[in-house]
Amino acid sequence: METKVIYFTVSGRPERAEFPLDCPAQDVKDLFRCAAEAGPHDILKLYNPRGNITNISPGLEPNSAESCYQLEVVASDCNSETLGLELAGALGFDLSSMEKRLQNLEKKILADAGETPAVVYDMKKQVDCFREKLESVEHLSWLGLFKDLSVGTRKPSPFYHKRALRKTGEECEHVREKFVHMSCLEVSEEVRQYLKTPTFDNWQWEDAEIMVLLQVMYTDLDFVSSFNIEPEVLQQFLFEVYRRYNNIPFHNFKHCFCVTQMMYGLIWLTDLPRKMAAIDLLVMLTSAICHDLDHTGYNNAYQINARTELALRYNDISPLENHHCAVAFQILEQMQNNIFRNVSSDQYKRIREGIIKCILATDMTRHNEILNKFKSILPAFDFSSREHTDVLMMILIKVSDISNEARPMEVAEPWLDCLLQEFYNQSDMEKLEGLPVTPFMDRDKITKPSSQTGFIRFVLLPLFMELATLFPCLEHIIDPVRKALDYYTEMEKAVAQSESAGDMRLKPSRTEPQ
Repeated sequence: METKVIYFTVSGRPERAEFPLDCPAQDVKDLFRCAAEAGPHDILKLYNPRGNITNISPGLEPNSAESCYQLEVVASDCNSETLGLELAGALGFDLSSMEKRLQNLEKKILADAGETPAVVYDMKKQVDCFREKLESVEHLSWLGLFKDLSVGTRKPSPFYHKRALRKTGEECEHVREKFVHMSCLEVSEEVRQYLKTPTFDNWQWEDAEIMVLLQVMYTDLDFVSSFNIEPEVLQQFLFEVYRRYNNIPFHNFKHCFCVTQMMYGLIWLTDLPRKMAAIDLLVMLTSAICHDLDHTGYNNAYQINARTELALRYNDISPLENHHCAVAFQILEQMQNNIFRNVSSDQYKRIREGIIKCILATDMTRHNEILNKFKSILPAFDFSSREHTDVLMMILIKVSDISNEARPMEVAEPWLDCLLQEFYNQSDMEKLEGLPVTPFMDRDKITKPSSQTGFIRFVLLPLFMELATLFPCLEHIIDPVRKALDYYTEMEKAVAQSESAGDMRLKPSRTEPQ
C-alpha cells in the first residue's frame, strides 16, 4: 500500500506520521492529535515550513526531516487559563466547556426521556462543524467564522421598516466602531471565493461585516494599489455610503451590497479584468455601491406626481437616479472620503462620467432604450470600442440591480417581501394624498406571484439572455431565474384557483331562491 510520510515538530520535539494516500481526513487528524497528546476537544493548528497555516488533511504535501511542519495545540484543557484567554478574546466563549455541557445535557435527556432528541444531534453537528472551521482556517477570528457558507434552506427574516427613516448618530457610531475593529481582521480564502458567487447569502451578514466585504472587493480587484487608494480613506468612504442609505424595506444598505456583490461576481465570472480597463471596473463597482444613495422608498412616478423637491430640481428627468448620483459626489467632495483623490484629472473625468452614466442607467424607464442599444452592437461587440464597453457597463449594472431572482430561492424570496412592502407603502401614500396610484404597487390589485411573473418573463429573462449571448459562461445563472418564473407561475395559478373556488362558494345554487 502506498503511503505518505510527514515530518513535523510538536512542542519542540520531532515527530513522524505515516498514513495511506487514501486515508480518511478524520483519521489523519486523529493521528496528529495523538502525536500532540491532545484531547478530543482540543484545537490544533499546523504550520508549513514557510510559517503559513495548513489544513490537517490527507492532501498534506510530503516533506523531509529538514523541512518540518510545526504542530501546535492552540486551545488545550478547557479549564486552563490559556484556553480561556485565547478563545474568550477571539470567540467570546469556551468551545470545550460548551461541548462538555452538551454531553452532560445529552446524558440527562437520555436518562429522562429514554432517547436523544434530534435537536441534540443538531447541536452536536454544529459543534463539530465549528471545531472543523477552527482547525482549518488561518485565523481564529476570521470574518466568516460563524457563517454557513453552504447553500442551505434557511428562511431569513427580511428587513422590515420599524425605525425612523434616517439612521441615528448613535446607530452609525456603533456600526462604525465594529467596522473599524473588523477591518483589520483577515478574511479567509473560503469567504473571498464565496463572495464571487451568485449564490451568496446576504442575510447572514451585519452592516459592519458588509463594509469589510466591500473593502475586500476593492483590494482583490487590485483597485487599492492601482489607483493609490489609502485604506483609511476607503473605510471612511464606505462608512459615509452606509450612513446615507436609509432605513427602508428594500432600497437600503443591504440592497446596495447585493447589487455590488452581484456586479463583483459578474466581473470575475466573465473574466472582465482581462478584457476591460481597470478604471472601468472601478467605475462599475463604485456605481453599484452608490446607485441608490438616500432613496426614501418612493419611486420616480411618485416624485413627479407629488411634485417633490427632487422632481422640481431635476425637471422630472430621472429625479431619483440624479439624486443618488449627486449624493455620491457630495460624499466624494470631502477629502477624507475621496477614494479618487490620487488619480489624475483625466482619470477622474472618466470616472465621473462613467459613474453618472451607470447610475442613470438604473432608471427602469430607460430599460428598452439601453437593451435595444446593447442588442444592436452584440453581433460585432468589440471590447476595444469605448462606445461598446460603455453600453456593456450600463447593462451590467442593470442586471446587477434586478438580479435577486438569479440567487437561490431562500435568498431571493425575502427580498420580494421587502420590495412588496415598499410598493404597498407607496400606493397607500398615493391613495392618502389623492395621487394616481401606481398599478403594480396597489396592494388591492397585486399579489406576490402576479408581481413577479410578468417582470421575470418580459424584463429579467430577456436581459439575462442577451448578456449570456456575449458571455455564454453566464448561462448557468439563468437557471434560477427560469425556476423562479415557474415557481411564481404555479403560485399565481394556485391563487387564481383559490379565488375562483371562493367565488363559486359565494354564488347561490340553482335550487336556492334568487
